[in-house]
Amino acid sequence: MATRGARGYGQYGGAARALERVGDRWALLIVRDLLVGPRRYGDLKAGLPRIPTNILSDRLKELQEAGVLRRVPTVRGGYELTPLGRDLEPVITALERWGWSVLGVPGDDETVSADSLAFALRAAFRPDAAAELPPTEYVLHVGAVSLSAIVVGRTLDVVPVGHGALPQPRRRSALEPVPTGVLELLLEPRALPGVLSGEPEGERAAGGLTVVAGGDELLERFGATFRIEPATPTTDAEAAVAA
Repeated sequence: MATRGARGYGQYGGAARALERVGDRWALLIVRDLLVGPRRYGDLKAGLPRIPTNILSDRLKELQEAGVLRRVPTVRGGYELTPLGRDLEPVITALERWGWSVLGVPGDDETVSADSLAFALRAAFRPDAAAELPPTEYVLHVGAVSLSAIVVGRTLDVVPVGHGALPQPRRRSALEPVPTGVLELLLEPRALPGVLSGEPEGERAAGGLTVVAGGDELLERFGATFRIEPATPTTDAEAAVAA
């Protein structure tokens, strides 16, 4: 009979088994970054600067043994998710959206990485709304990170601006529409929750967002295309009234 050892939860159930596989500290953030694309060891360390090197090595080994990720044969030191690992995308996307509701202001030692911003944009992307809008490119500068989010119909490509570890854009068909408008934004990290909750105008008025290129119409288009609906905390009294 199989035994899970001291690290197991002693429960035979899906949630317990999942947490045994991916519940250790840093594990899901490693998976999040690999959901953006394959990464080298150095890329993962740069994107998660506070993870000790021995812990990163341990987590990669554990996730590989759990069948969540695998080595990239053609890239030295490279890792990618397996199909089993990619199945975690809706779970991490739900955590990403929930987390933006309780984010608060950034701490002095908290930064925005290229992969974390790319995944936030993917979590905020609204393909149904985008399908009704013209193809558009949105360039975001947040701290030291610069990304280009190219939206054509229901598709989103997030690509690097300048040097970065993100994957290159996919090849487009000659018949595929190209962006007809470009919006370039300079954001303070503290402005991200407001911008991704569909209120870019409010953040611009507060000084956290500067429109470098583009206009009001494109800024409104961004707010319709990228939105994470904030959860509304309910007090005990409000819950009692609702019941």
